[in-house]
Amino acid sequence: MPPLWQLWVDTGGTFTDCVAIDPEGSSRCVKVLSSGAVRATVLSNGPRGPRLETRFDLPEGFFAGYRALPLGEGAPALVDRWSADGTCSLLPAASGAATPAYESGQVLELLSPENAPILAARIATGRALNESLPPCDLRLATTRGTNALLERAGSRTVLFVTAGFADLLLIGDQARPDIFALEVERPAPLYERSVEVGGRLDAEGRELEPLDEDGLRTAARALVDEGFGAAAVALMHSYRNPDHERRAERILRSAGFATVSCSAELAPLIKIVPRAHTAVVDAYLGRAVGGYLETTRTALSGSRGSEAGEAGGVAPRVMTSAGGLAGFSSYRPKDSLLSGPAGGVVGAAAAGRASGHERVIGFDMGGTSTDVSRYDGDFEYNFEFRVGDAVVVAPALAIETVASGGGSICRVDHGQLKVGPESAGARPGPACYGAGGPLTITDVNLLLGRIDPKAFGLPIDVAAAEDRAAEALADLGGVDERLLGGFLAIANERMADAIRRISISRGYDPTDYALVSFGGAGGQHACAIASELGMGTVLVPVDTSLLSAVGLGHAVLERFAHRQVLEPLDGGVGSVVERLEREALSRLLEERGANLEGAAVRRRIVRLRLLGQETALEVEPASAAEAASTDLIAGLFADRYQAVYGYPPPEHPIEVESVRVLASTAPAAARLDRAGTAASGDAGAGEYRAWFDGWRTAALLRREDLAPGFERSGPCLVQERHSITVVEPGWRLRVDEARGLLLRRAQTSGAKERI
Repeated sequence: MPPLWQLWVDTGGTFTDCVAIDPEGSSRCVKVLSSGAVRATVLSNGPRGPRLETRFDLPEGFFAGYRALPLGEGAPALVDRWSADGTCSLLPAASGAATPAYESGQVLELLSPENAPILAARIATGRALNESLPPCDLRLATTRGTNALLERAGSRTVLFVTAGFADLLLIGDQARPDIFALEVERPAPLYERSVEVGGRLDAEGRELEPLDEDGLRTAARALVDEGFGAAAVALMHSYRNPDHERRAERILRSAGFATVSCSAELAPLIKIVPRAHTAVVDAYLGRAVGGYLETTRTALSGSRGSEAGEAGGVAPRVMTSAGGLAGFSSYRPKDSLLSGPAGGVVGAAAAGRASGHERVIGFDMGGTSTDVSRYDGDFEYNFEFRVGDAVVVAPALAIETVASGGGSICRVDHGQLKVGPESAGARPGPACYGAGGPLTITDVNLLLGRIDPKAFGLPIDVAAAEDRAAEALADLGGVDERLLGGFLAIANERMADAIRRISISRGYDPTDYALVSFGGAGGQHACAIASELGMGTVLVPVDTSLLSAVGLGHAVLERFAHRQVLEPLDGGVGSVVERLEREALSRLLEERGANLEGAAVRRRIVRLRLLGQETALEVEPASAAEAASTDLIAGLFADRYQAVYGYPPPEHPIEVESVRVLASTAPAAARLDRAGTAASGDAGAGEYRAWFDGWRTAALLRREDLAPGFERSGPCLVQERHSITVVEPGWRLRVDEARGLLLRRAQTSGAKERI
């Protein structure tokens, strides 16, 4: 097969990032709004129409067919023709309306009729709407499922559950979100209707009562007639014997349900409540995620819908919450909830290794939220996690998310400074984006001199940020740099606390790690957060604002196999591990059109606990042979117990809760060519005034001018198109051989040492 375009696309809450590598090996990075729009500024008006600046070098006719939406006053229009110099002719969006005219300096959104990943792919490859995309290897990370879940925008769903358990998920585990609340506000369930299904299995999976197929069929047909299209099936003890759920699935599909999710297939583990939650989430998101992927695949294959790409491409892949890739057809919505953040974890680990750091804490600060993670030579997983009100049983990278990002809204509430959790999102966005947004962390950084508006990737309206700040702080006497700095301190503490939860609370000292900072806003806060935690090293890798997309290039195809054991550790678990190794490899080999060279079992995760306890700890034998050794497994458990609790385990029988095995293809060797042009001299773009507990003069540096070996003490600002790194006083910058910005604390006096 001839060389293909490589397209790695990460869709976040505010921006969609694309890293594209053409068949000759040249790379290009593209950032668009996740609403599927590009911001353009009106430079001038002429007889052929307005001339626009989009900051992209695009061919003749590219934006023809896009909608032009003014951020300020003015009617929408349609782009009829587009010239390579940015001149376009417009048509009225509504029939009979006059062709709108826009003033110089006005900002427009050029809205694509396709989704954001395809828009980014078209910009990267220079293909207009009337052209097919070139053969490509697309890797996609998406927040589509997460957004649909949080916004309650999924399908109308029915829960089919064992008779007598209709209110199973309403009761749940009776955990209270706030144990001191006098009035508990319970969120509405994702499903609209609960239907009891006749039939029962015992705890060993033996049939006590046959499945009531006739009753199920009648209820299903009536619900389809009402407009329900998604079904979740959760029957008692189906993890032991899935026969009843499989038969129920066939009946529901024949009745007309488009999406059917069975708990025993998705999470064959004990505890029906989390199994049922997982089935409901998967069914609820089926259309949102499945339809989104199908739309993307159709655009790739020229409407033929071929997964393998009949134009000579390869099957598109999508990132799972566990940090691996899966084909569109085998992807389950339950695996999509941490898709985007997982790409960042993989990218942070690769960046750390490239700069010589095997132990890193990933700090991904985007527009809407911040994700933090820990990498210690391999990834850490959660196998049950919560997103919003939903509990999901599925492999996922251990990521802590906090509602603090560049778009977090800053306000004053009864004399107190507040930051978030609300976000300005992609539209309107921060006030300085010019779309009427509120005061946000991005605006605060701008007003404190930590962002150079001339170097930002979008048109910036400083006056709008100043106006929103004046309004927000009017009750406290008006704009004051110390108050603005207070907003940053609140956001920083919230993000530092998230890092404590994935490190200290799990028995790891953050000072033993390098902080890998990425995301569009990460570099503005990294030094402050590292100081808060007592960390001495910060790494800002190449392509810092697009590292989640870069991580897709390092991701591998992978499959998990797992089994509930619930047996004493007496003869080891070697035979269980062997069976799961074969199962995981078999699932991996089913992936269509994949290069499976180097496929092998990578990890074996055994969850153990003291007999009678509920909480389990994970150990990892290196092979099935090691897993067969009771003494070795018991020793691993004792070491992990000591690390977590601070004392050795008591003399007590050990129980094997479950076993998981991970098989994957060989780790990818993705690498982007980012050769610089400058020597390691004192290259820079001048000076800038920035606030660091007082106004100070900071050197303003262009990252593309900094070659390996360059060094400089803070304060200084390192700017690039989509982000800026703030090197605070007391920190020293050095560019390493991987072209990463390596920041080290030059002094500890006065720095916060508490963790």
